Amino acid sequence: MAGTGPIAQDWEPVVLRKKAPTAAAKKDEKAVNAARRSGADIETVKKSNAGTNKAASSSTSLNTRKLDDETENLSHGRVPSELRKNLMQARLDKKLTQAQLAQQINEKPQVIQEYESGKAIPNQQIITKLERVLGVKLRESGSASA
Repeated sequence: MAGTGPIAQDWEPVVLRKKAPTAAAKKDEKAVNAARRSGADIETVKKSNAGTNKAASSSTSLNTRKLDDETENLSHGRVPSELRKNLMQARLDKKLTQAQLAQQINEKPQVIQEYESGKAIPNQQIITKLERVLGVKLRESGSASA
């Protein structure tokens, strides 16, 4: 810094102030109580539906009405009884338990149980694995894709 001349110092005082409280801070209980103690005016406004479990409008919306009017019964497809019987018969012919068959196709025993009871949602990959391991065709020929 040679050649720039004498260095002057700034002796102006520096004043640090806190920020003015935000709207949320003004509303907190501590601030309101402090304002009450100091005698400041406090405005209180009750919001409609505040603290209740009601929606802003109690009438049913258009989408809700559409859902209520909907009569279509949606359900997943289930394992056909023919597939259930074929699966059970093929497994018993091979003298396999549900657990052994499940292990051979890398699935949980519960999957085999659901297929044999008809509760499973048919999965073509699982049915294909079962057919390969059991060596039989489980699906009827009309729905099989070659």
